[in-house]
Amino acid sequence: MQTIAVIDFETTGLAPNGGGRATEIAAVLVRNGQVVDRFQSLMRSGAWVPPFIQQLTGISNEMLDQAPTAESVMRDVALFTRGCPLVAHNAAFDRGFWQSELARAGCEPDPAHEFACTVLLARRLYPEAPNCKLGTLAHFHQLPDTGRAHRALADAEMTAHLLLRMQRDLERRYADELCGSGAEHALLARLQRAGKAALKRCVQDFARSREPLTA
Repeated sequence: MQTIAVIDFETTGLAPNGGGRATEIAAVLVRNGQVVDRFQSLMRSGAWVPPFIQQLTGISNEMLDQAPTAESVMRDVALFTRGCPLVAHNAAFDRGFWQSELARAGCEPDPAHEFACTVLLARRLYPEAPNCKLGTLAHFHQLPDTGRAHRALADAEMTAHLLLRMQRDLERRYADELCGSGAEHALLARLQRAGKAALKRCVQDFARSREPLTA
C-alpha cells in the first residue's frame, strides 16, 4: 500500500526567492486510509521573524534561537519522507520552500517527491464549497480538529484528513472506473490538472493506463 507524505511549512515570508526562510516543518505519513506517523520541528536559519508573522504563527525569534539548524532538520525530514510522493495545501508555496531548503542542506532531490495539491483538487472535487481555504474545507467536511492553525503539524494533519476524505470520495464517485483500486497519488497528480468537466475521463484514462498488458 502506498505511503504519502503530507507536508506543511511555516516561514518568514511568501517565497524563498524573496528572502523567505522556513521556521517550522511538519510531515504526516498517510497509508491505507489513516495517519501512520508524524514529524515536526522548528528550524533555525538565522532569518528574522517579522512581528506580524510571530503573531500569526506564534513562532518567535527566541523560540528559533533554541531550535535545531534548518540544514539538520531538512536532512531528517528528507529521510523521514524518502520514497514518498508529497501532498500539500497550496503546494506551489510548500514546493518552493521544500526545494530551496533541501538545496541549502545539500540534500539530493528524491525522484519520488512529486507534489499533489489539495487546493487544486478541492476546486475540482468540491465546487460547492464556499472557498478552498484549509479551515473552510475542514469545516465544510467536518474534519477532526487538529489544533492551532498556522502551526505546521496542525495544518499538515488537517491536510492529511482532507486528503483522506478526497481519496474516499474519489473511490466512491468513480468506483466503476477504478474497479476497487485506490485513489493513489499518481491519479491525484493527474486530476489536479484536469478540467472540472473532464474528471471522469481522466479517471478512466488513468485506470486504463494501469491495466496489465496481455499477450
